Amino acid sequence: MSETESADDRLTDRLTLPRYPLSNTYDARWAVENQMGPHALWLLEWLAPALRLDALRPCARVLDLGCGRAMTSIFLAREFHAQVTAADLWVEPDDNARRIAEAGLADRVQPVHAEAHDLPFAEGGFDAVVSIDAYQYFGTDDLYLPTLTRLLKPGGRIGVVVPALREEITGTEPPEHLKPWWDPGYWCFHSAAWWRRHWTRSGAVEVEAADWQPDGWRDWLLWCEVVAEESPEEFHRTMARQVAELLRADRGRTLGFVRVVGRRV
Repeated sequence: MSETESADDRLTDRLTLPRYPLSNTYDARWAVENQMGPHALWLLEWLAPALRLDALRPCARVLDLGCGRAMTSIFLAREFHAQVTAADLWVEPDDNARRIAEAGLADRVQPVHAEAHDLPFAEGGFDAVVSIDAYQYFGTDDLYLPTLTRLLKPGGRIGVVVPALREEITGTEPPEHLKPWWDPGYWCFHSAAWWRRHWTRSGAVEVEAADWQPDGWRDWLLWCEVVAEESPEEFHRTMARQVAELLRADRGRTLGFVRVVGRRV
């Protein structure tokens, strides 16, 4: 066994978690090299049963909003036989098209350049909308959800996973133990109860799930530690180290993940 093979085997062992059997089948080095934050495949696999992705008809149309480097789009097409529109603002479609073609899914995943407030799609064109580690950047707007859910067919579902708060912060803001690492961007993090109320009062969906991921912070920390060591990009290594310090200081008291699922009414 070569040194490279040995390193890849160690990486695979480190990132193989029993609760993510589908994600475990994807190359760990590929996931590290294409990540843009928390482990997107783990989060999508956690979302899948609540969003009832297994119940999608073959070739159902799914919008992957804020797809990053299209890992989640590839996952949706491969695991759930969806026809995926992979929409992102920051990653060029040509870049994602190459990755999608390498996965053998060029006929089922279409990469597009799109901004969340200017989506060039017809009303009622999608069976489902998925957003992993992106919706918090635009979806806290009180007026946003109705403009997005118009893209769903009646009865279609939207499901998101977002970095979140266990409970809304009261008193000292941010909490004293997080002040050294707190970034103003974290104010878009909210609790499951906040997201449930936010979606319910929009009138756009019937909320079917809004819950906290048990021990999600531990998976997040493990992933940050791996990315800090293994990412080929200095920017991502630095960001991962910073987030890992934040998560170690917090130890699940405040930060983790929430999934939210709604059905268009």
